Amino acid sequence: MFARWSDLTITLPDVRVVLNFSCGEALLLDTVSTTCGSGWVRSPQVAATAAHPPATAGGTDCPFRERYLTMAQDQRDESLRKHVLYLLRGGGAHLSFDDFVNSFPPDLCNRQIEGLPYTPWQILEHMRLAQWDILEFSRDPDHISPEFPRGYWPKPDELGNSTLWQQSVNQFRNDLQQMEVLVEDPSTDLHAKIPHGDGQTILREALLIADHNAYHLGVLTVMARIAKTVPVE
Repeated sequence: MFARWSDLTITLPDVRVVLNFSCGEALLLDTVSTTCGSGWVRSPQVAATAAHPPATAGGTDCPFRERYLTMAQDQRDESLRKHVLYLLRGGGAHLSFDDFVNSFPPDLCNRQIEGLPYTPWQILEHMRLAQWDILEFSRDPDHISPEFPRGYWPKPDELGNSTLWQQSVNQFRNDLQQMEVLVEDPSTDLHAKIPHGDGQTILREALLIADHNAYHLGVLTVMARIAKTVPVE
């Protein structure tokens, strides 16, 4: 049996779906289908054939078309979520937050590095505050962001300690996990504009977190190397 490959072909893990709207048919072909010549599909066994005369040329009202277009969109949506989660968790070329924390001695959190205005703890707390603000903005219409830039940093003379370092680490991890939950939730429309924003989307905010965290983890990594190798004068 031959069907004109005219409108839509979708490849799934177990089947190849070919929808032939020009003749008003939807043909589900099995996995041993072979292409015979340009634009023609041959199947030794047709798994299902259903006649659905299209309301207009091209079959735009055919339920099969809507069904499989939805399936394809769902697959793209799931793939995007996985990529964003991979990025948030420090995948690819990024250093993960846990990898850095596990290698950094908390007793160095107040170390002053020559030429830099902040200590490691102050940078960590800045990361936590910024991530918390982005998370709450993304999910809470009543959230009020702190004053920029002062509200996103500890006071210059505010010092940390091992206890405060661990508190910042724990709160940062919790907020990051909450953002991951938001991204992973299929009911979260990553592309929709946040109603209480001015054009932002959940996708943009998740990428902003990943970008901001990656930048400051790089700074902290360099500071840690200096703090571990250069003696305090």
